[in-house]
Amino acid sequence: MVKMQKIPVQSVPALKATEPKYVALRYILDAWEEAVYDGVDPDCIATAAIFAALSDMIATYGEEPVSVMCERLPERIRGGEFTVSKTKQ
Repeated sequence: MVKMQKIPVQSVPALKATEPKYVALRYILDAWEEAVYDGVDPDCIATAAIFAALSDMIATYGEEPVSVMCERLPERIRGGEFTVSKTKQ
């Protein structure tokens, strides 16, 4: 089991506390933390979160637009777009 450290939402510099994406991320991170506390494997949480996100996006936008977005994920990941700076608490 991989031990996930708590990621402070403040370490995501592109988001401001008043933005809806920030609020949504805060909800997700809080639920994630609660699930880990309850003993759910972080890999299972991650898989479920990705499935839920993709399913919802497909229901909203359709399979092809979501597929195109996902094709760009490797370059975005390698470019550090999803890497957060961990701050000491």
